Amino acid sequence: MFMPDATRGFVKLLSNQEVEAVGVRAIVVNTFHLYLYPGLPVIKKADTRKRNYKKGIHKFMDWDGLILSDSGGFQVFSLIHKNPRMGKVTDDKVVFRSPYDGSWHDLSPERSIQIQFDLGSDMMVCLDDCPPYGFSRKKIEKAVERTIAWARRCRREYDKQVKKRKIPPRNRPLLFSVIQGGADPELRRYCARELTRIGFDGYGFGARPVDEQGNFLQEVLQATSEAIPEGSIKFALGIGMPEDIVRCSRMGWDLFDCVIPTREGRHGRLFQFQNQKSLVGSRFYNVVNIENSRFKNDLSPINPDSSLSELRKNSKAYLHHLFKVKETLGKKWASLNNLEFYTDLMNDLRKEKKKID
Repeated sequence: MFMPDATRGFVKLLSNQEVEAVGVRAIVVNTFHLYLYPGLPVIKKADTRKRNYKKGIHKFMDWDGLILSDSGGFQVFSLIHKNPRMGKVTDDKVVFRSPYDGSWHDLSPERSIQIQFDLGSDMMVCLDDCPPYGFSRKKIEKAVERTIAWARRCRREYDKQVKKRKIPPRNRPLLFSVIQGGADPELRRYCARELTRIGFDGYGFGARPVDEQGNFLQEVLQATSEAIPEGSIKFALGIGMPEDIVRCSRMGWDLFDCVIPTREGRHGRLFQFQNQKSLVGSRFYNVVNIENSRFKNDLSPINPDSSLSELRKNSKAYLHHLFKVKETLGKKWASLNNLEFYTDLMNDLRKEKKKID
């Protein structure tokens, strides 16, 4: 399954109905941003009559599909790594300054889980230590140990919240831990081994899937996938290029999220399958820039096979025109085109897996 990022409680430029119309059934929201604004008091007040065991974000944004909330850790750590004056990381918690108003906040493993329960998400992610590029082996090892320790604390707090909120087993949210270890397969295996001893519904690949030179970490992703127990959900966080999704799916990864389809759409770049559709290599699709002059007179449909009438009936020339005059409608249609491409891609990968099984 591919989950578009609804960072602040919405997929940019698109209504929930439009997102659902292209087959999207799950989205990712950002704990860090929603906690800071609009804030938990507002979200918790949302009417919960539709879902008597859930709270907040489903009703606040009127989304009936699945919601995965991240831990907020990636954003906090990125903030501090870029500017140490924005906070401090300790073994107990992270203290950080809000980029919105400069106020100070604490984020501990326990607090991250509490916030996600208040959001009422269906899938939660443990707070982890996400090291940036350039960290020494010693510092990466420290990040791994802290990630394991924090996952243990997240698990305890999760069990406590399920009991405290009287959530029945069939309705409890799924809990994912995150496997760290940089570009070292052995560190990744060690982290995965320790996390599986704690026990989670699924396990994610933490940090970026490429090295400092931009090379895809094929061996590391393969080793990490193999270290995750059979039957557990495998979440490839932030992996979003179509060719990367395909090869990760073939390694056993199940869930993907990324800003790529909507962000690229807003910049006029459309994902399209090749005429002879085959998920082989990186050439099974094209990315076209609709602002290119060659589309000025192209009256062929944006996507003749789309389930959306606006993409079937309107031409590339018209979409080109919308972008040239900076009409937001063009960005919306391009984003929908790309989300539908990703939905179709995931449908094809599910069929592929069924054949193998």
